[in-house]
Amino acid sequence: MKYISILGSTGSIGRQTLEVVDQFPEVLKVVALAAGRNRVKFLEQCLVYKPMLVSLQLEEDAKWLKKKLAQEKLTPEIYCGLEGLVQVATCSEAAVVVTALSGAIGLIPTCAAIKAKKQIALANKETLVAAGQYVTKLAEEYKVEILPVDSEHSAIWQCLNGERKATLRKIQLTASGGPFRHLNRQQLAEVSPEMALQHPNWTMGQKITIDSATLMNKGLEVIEAKWLFNVDYNDINVVVHPQSIIHSMVEYGDGSIIAHLGVPDMRIPIQYALSYPDRWFNSFPKLKLTELQGLTFEEPDTSRFPALALAFAAGKQGGTAPVVLNAANEVAVQAFLAKQIKFMQIPAIVERVLNIHKSISTPSLEEILEIDGWARQETSKII
Repeated sequence: MKYISILGSTGSIGRQTLEVVDQFPEVLKVVALAAGRNRVKFLEQCLVYKPMLVSLQLEEDAKWLKKKLAQEKLTPEIYCGLEGLVQVATCSEAAVVVTALSGAIGLIPTCAAIKAKKQIALANKETLVAAGQYVTKLAEEYKVEILPVDSEHSAIWQCLNGERKATLRKIQLTASGGPFRHLNRQQLAEVSPEMALQHPNWTMGQKITIDSATLMNKGLEVIEAKWLFNVDYNDINVVVHPQSIIHSMVEYGDGSIIAHLGVPDMRIPIQYALSYPDRWFNSFPKLKLTELQGLTFEEPDTSRFPALALAFAAGKQGGTAPVVLNAANEVAVQAFLAKQIKFMQIPAIVERVLNIHKSISTPSLEEILEIDGWARQETSKII
């Protein structure tokens, strides 16, 4: 039996992780759950999985949950806020922590889980974007594995399996291109939040769906890949693949390209992170090759989607530049969803904040958190 904690259980990745647990009740057991403000959904999860430790974002919601669970004769330890996230991340019974939170809020509990020597199933890419050097060094120090859950990074991980890194020529990171890859700049200027939330292939949370539409998500994944696989930015290439069937590829020095194919279903990479090094049979939909209508590829257009170029530049600059990139983008995306700014203003605002930032080359965790806060304040001022 593998005991797991989930940070962000009511979000898209969290709910799909629980679907994987449902497939394998004989080998997977949930012992701790943390969520944000969706207390009704969280109550449902607690009643089904009966975790020993739980947390919600707000204290009033935690008190409400305690009363509801007491009525069902359930008495888990109940926490709230950042302390609650850390408690769930370091739950003594858990062997694996699935970090399915959205945003840089995942950084502190992920670091706490590493220090508690938990295996990390990482779906919170912002942790490595904001603090890749710090987190990977910490994981090395505590001899903790960070297993990727993102479909693209899981694909790369699997394509690298058994190969010598010295023979790697280039990582080919695939992007769907989002729903607007054929729109011109004038049309992009009129994109609404409702339009941007309609991803053609994937069902995801709001923030990541907007990031996919701007291509910022792919930029964040470039930075994440750099730290996960310890490669140079010049060894990472992004290619638009609208069908989302090839989740990523690895090109080797002899000219061979190994690709990972599958249906666009996040439960598959989630399962692999939980089953690794084994593969378990499941009842999820399977790819039928004879039904494919063709696989196409094209270069990303960074003139219409400048967020990708901004991410590459911030990653290459290093230090705290990726911290600012991530924090400014989070605030700008929320402003777009609230209809305070236009779609094309998201990357423009991020660029403005990057331009006034003076990067720290090798930041401590405290400095990373301080710069994160600064970037959020500056972004809010611009908005």
